[in-house]
Amino acid sequence: MNPALFLHLMSIESRRLLSYRVDFWITMILTLIVQLVVIWALWTAIFAESGKDIVAGWDLQGILAYGVFVFLTGRVVRGGDLQMAVATEIYDGSLSRYLVYPCNYCFTKYAQQLGNIFPDIFQSVLMALLIIPFMESSTTVDLNLTGILMCLPSIFCAHLLFFMMGLLPQMVAFWADNVWSLSVMMRMVTMLIGGATFPLSLFPDSMQSILYMLPFRYLFEFPTLVLLGKVGFEEWITGIVSCLIWCGFFLLLLIPVWRRGTLRYTGVGI
Repeated sequence: MNPALFLHLMSIESRRLLSYRVDFWITMILTLIVQLVVIWALWTAIFAESGKDIVAGWDLQGILAYGVFVFLTGRVVRGGDLQMAVATEIYDGSLSRYLVYPCNYCFTKYAQQLGNIFPDIFQSVLMALLIIPFMESSTTVDLNLTGILMCLPSIFCAHLLFFMMGLLPQMVAFWADNVWSLSVMMRMVTMLIGGATFPLSLFPDSMQSILYMLPFRYLFEFPTLVLLGKVGFEEWITGIVSCLIWCGFFLLLLIPVWRRGTLRYTGVGI
């Protein structure tokens, strides 16, 4: 795809998202308030009940920081979530117009997704700047400039992986009449074992060895741990490379699915 066209598509999506500014900000603020209340009530009760100062390598202030920042980074990673967009275009026949365009469909969709995450990045950074002054210091996390700079490429790699993983259940629409349940299941699985709910270090040791072999941790937990200074430079490089390898793996899965799917596609809609 022409780089100028790629950037133009990103610009269109960013402006479209910002065209409804009131909804854009109210949704973010209300969701953040609910998230803060829930994680504070939950982890305060858990630490009080356990009677411990450190649980699975986290103190109370550290786990609260994780809850806040995994929410903010997760918004960016999921930014421009496909939801049912691809499946809808397959079902209603609007995919046909993309097939005749002189550009790759997946690149077009990815440009649209990237265009959606830049407003989310601005929003998340602003919310973080407002929250950080009220956060208590922690002995288990180290929020610093190095971690912030390392976090940015981690988030973009995680977003690419999330995008590719989300395409697979959507493309099942070439064969199935309803893929909504597959997309919901994919979202729930990635949230639970990807670290969006709580760090994977809180899982039993027997499960951790398995979870760290899967790609899901690179979606939410890894970028957040990088931001909180709990990932060294060598481990960060290894994580980025591993995430990109998983992206290549899902790309290899997507290519034959797309080719076989488009052979079945009739373009008449349902």
